[in-house]
Amino acid sequence: MKKEAFTLIELLVVIAVISILMAILVPALRKARDQGRRIVCTSNVRTLITAWYMYQSDNDGKLVNGNVPESDLFEDPPEGACWAEPPQDRAGHYRGDSDPTLEDELRGIKRGALYPYAKAVDVYRCPADDRKRISDKANFRSYSIAGGMNGEERYEDRYTGRAITKYSEMRNPATKYVFVEEADTREWNMGSWIIYPTGDSWCDPLTFWHGNRSCLGWADGHAEMHRWLDEDTLEMAEFYAEGNWNYYAPDSPDLEFMQKGYALRPE
Repeated sequence: MKKEAFTLIELLVVIAVISILMAILVPALRKARDQGRRIVCTSNVRTLITAWYMYQSDNDGKLVNGNVPESDLFEDPPEGACWAEPPQDRAGHYRGDSDPTLEDELRGIKRGALYPYAKAVDVYRCPADDRKRISDKANFRSYSIAGGMNGEERYEDRYTGRAITKYSEMRNPATKYVFVEEADTREWNMGSWIIYPTGDSWCDPLTFWHGNRSCLGWADGHAEMHRWLDEDTLEMAEFYAEGNWNYYAPDSPDLEFMQKGYALRPE
C-alpha cells in the first residue's frame, strides 16, 4: 500500500508548532543558563574569599597584598606577596606591558599568594565573562580586590594612604567587600579596584555579566549577587569600553552603596 506524504498544509502546521515551542523554550533555556552561570560565579567568589580569609588567619591577621602590580616591582614587593601576580614569563619576569599571552597570565595566577588555598585557575574567571578570547591573549581573570583591602590605597602619593593591612583594623567585616567583578579595558585586570570614597564619580569600572547584577565577596567570608538599582550604572561598562574614565553618577544609590562598603582606615 502506498504511503501518503504530508500535505503542504500539514508541513506548515508542524513548522508552526515547532516555532511556537522554540519561542517558549529558548527564553527558558537562556534563563536557566544565566542562572547556572550566576551560581558558578558566586561559588568562584566564595572560594576566593575563603582563600583570602584563610591567608590572613595563617599570617597573624595580615591581609594579602591586594594589588596586582603594573610593573616588575612585584618581583620583590615591599608589602608582601601579591594575591595574584601579573603576567610573566617562565623565568618570572614581568610581561604585563609586553603583549602578554594567556599562558603568561595563568602563570601569574598560579604563582599568587592565594593559589595554594584555591588551586584551580577556573575559579578566577566568571563563566559569564564575555570578553572575547583573542587568540591566546591575556584577559582571563574576572575578579579584582578592592584597593582599600591592602591594595593601592596604601600609596599616599596616588591614593589615600589609608588601606586596611590587618583584619583587626576592619570595622564590621560583613559590610565591607573584598572581591568585585572587573574587566579592565587595558586588557588584563591590573592594580586593584578603586573607587572614590566620596563624590559623584566612579573611578574604576564594574562589569555586568549577569544582567543587572554583579557578584561581590565580603570580608566576613560570604559571597552574593548584588542587584544594581540605577540604570545609569549599567551604562558604565560601555562608557569605559570606549576608553573613558571617571564615570559621573550624581545621586546614584549604587555609587553610594559601593562607597559605603569600601574599606579604609579612619582619617
